[in-house]
Amino acid sequence: MKKQFNIRGYVPGGIVKSARSEDLDLQSLPPVLRILMVTDGTVTKSLEAYFWEPVSVEKLTQDVVESTADQEWLDIKKSDKILEREVRLRGGDSGTVFAFARSLIKLEVLPENLRDALLNEKIGIGELVRECGLETYREVLDMGREVDEPLVDIFGGQHSDDLVYRTYRIMVDHQPAILITEYFPRHIFVD
Repeated sequence: MKKQFNIRGYVPGGIVKSARSEDLDLQSLPPVLRILMVTDGTVTKSLEAYFWEPVSVEKLTQDVVESTADQEWLDIKKSDKILEREVRLRGGDSGTVFAFARSLIKLEVLPENLRDALLNEKIGIGELVRECGLETYREVLDMGREVDEPLVDIFGGQHSDDLVYRTYRIMVDHQPAILITEYFPRHIFVD
């Protein structure tokens, strides 16, 4: 999938293969969800514009840990120190959980002001990058479907049985710095 969406947001036939070699029919997704899957922009701002309500970032976990495995996409080795972070994006008016995200972050690659803000703020990574004026490059690496029982609690039982996900990385100064996997409940994007 690497480089698939660097130039275009369209795939002839609509089918993409996930890193697990599973097919995802992008064409069958609601249009706004297709946009979220291939965009290199910030999701929070897009969700606010689509659902027309403020969206808050709820930090669920955030810990500096040793990596339990090598992570090629982030260029980390087992036992390297990384920041693991989990957040959900919730509508301020409706209370609907629009997305859940897991992030792995190489803190030493980030400028000090962004690293400090990330460790202390409750806003999303995209918002922090924008506020700090950091020049970055985002690259979609994977996408697919997910049925993950532990995520039922995160979505509060709200249609978490049919999720789509995308994994992308944020490059800082030509180095992989942040790896993010975002999960979206398909049902809430159907008109």
